[in-house]
Amino acid sequence: MASRSKPVMFIAGLLATALTAIGWWFGGQLQPIWWVTWLSPLPVLWLATRAPARWAALATFVAFAVGDMPYWSYMRTVVGLPIAATLFAILVPALIFMLAVLLYRRLVRQNHYLAGALAVPVLIVAAYFLNGVTNINGTWGDIGYTQMDALPIIQIAALTGVVGVGFLVMLGPAVAATLCNSAASRAARLRVLGIGGGLIALALIYGAWRLHAAPAESGTPMKIGLVSLKGPVPAPLDSLEGRQLQQRYIDAIHDLSVRGAQTVVLPETVWASTQPTVPALATQAQRTDINILTGLAWHPAGQPARNASLVFSPQEESPAIYRKQHLVPGLEKQYTPGHDYTMLAGAQRMGLAICKDMDFPSIGLNYAKRDAQLLLIPAWDFNVDGWLHSRMAIMRGVESGFAIARAARDGRLTLSDDRGRVLAEADSVNRDAQLVGTLYLRHTHTLYARWGDWFGWLDLAGLLALLVVAWWPRKRTDPQ
Repeated sequence: MASRSKPVMFIAGLLATALTAIGWWFGGQLQPIWWVTWLSPLPVLWLATRAPARWAALATFVAFAVGDMPYWSYMRTVVGLPIAATLFAILVPALIFMLAVLLYRRLVRQNHYLAGALAVPVLIVAAYFLNGVTNINGTWGDIGYTQMDALPIIQIAALTGVVGVGFLVMLGPAVAATLCNSAASRAARLRVLGIGGGLIALALIYGAWRLHAAPAESGTPMKIGLVSLKGPVPAPLDSLEGRQLQQRYIDAIHDLSVRGAQTVVLPETVWASTQPTVPALATQAQRTDINILTGLAWHPAGQPARNASLVFSPQEESPAIYRKQHLVPGLEKQYTPGHDYTMLAGAQRMGLAICKDMDFPSIGLNYAKRDAQLLLIPAWDFNVDGWLHSRMAIMRGVESGFAIARAARDGRLTLSDDRGRVLAEADSVNRDAQLVGTLYLRHTHTLYARWGDWFGWLDLAGLLALLVVAWWPRKRTDPQ
């Protein structure tokens, strides 16, 4: 860099860092603006081929670390993570983006423009994929969830899983940055535009086709009621507060049944009991002739406690029981995880899961093997993460082909179909909330449900190939 250009590049570096940080602040958080996510990496990718490697690395790391700072308050004050864990959760993604930008820079400066454009999504997706299959928190924080308001984009998850959505989001700015590189030949830029841009265009065409092929009101209609009422959590069944809360829920369920609900879902761990039953709800199911699902903190005498969901049906004497498989680390240490999957009897294929279970694609895959058309999910969110956590559950439906009925305390009540359309929604943060909506159930079979994480493993193989290309011995043309 010539000495007279250093002040200009310094200012450009600061501007690029600031723009990416602002973009990630609004595009990568608990309720992101989906199109901003696509733009946020572009400034540091533009900078990468114009500044020394160390400055490009520093700019990228700082930009994404600053952009992730909204998570600090959430992780520290809401979730209660220690400082070390919070720093790890913020700084590791920044490190991943930094490595992706450096790999992009190296390949582009070796005139491997197409490889460079692909390197950004490949490295980032590989890291997030490995996190998703190894982390006790599952796919929490995956980039793909930022696109849940962009229905045509998220349909690619039916082929690839959530990581395919993240691949598209990171491919876009990498292609744009390469097109803005004046050092690239016209042929190289056309190649990047044709292949990179073509992949994005094909994904959008597929998404539009998939939405058109299954309109929102096609399939077997089923009216679902969701309700969340404020009260002690969990409420002991035999306490005064528990009996009062039971009566309030019975009144709400009656109202929802009058409005046509065939199944009503309550939140997670509404009650605490030593027995796997809530007699008042069992009676109400018989009286109203509907299915009622409730969450239960089940403490059987002399046995491990369970976070369970019970479904009372007018056709069954005993409730169907599901035990939560994925417990929140620390906060649910009193419970023992379950391992079994529960399908309800009846013409419609309905399965059960609980809250954090839906952070894990494997839950959706296992219900897809059971031909589930709908999952009933009691949940408990942390106020500010209601949008994101509800959308993570909705993504499981897009991936594996079923509708979602999710009732969360301190979050969102949501009804969504197998394309991720939110058909009804209500806010339950610090308030009583209820809704009735119609879901249309279909028999949907997705490629992802059949092949599982094929795209994630292919992405890892692609990363190894790109690393070989980047470090294959050759004559140095870019002295550092």
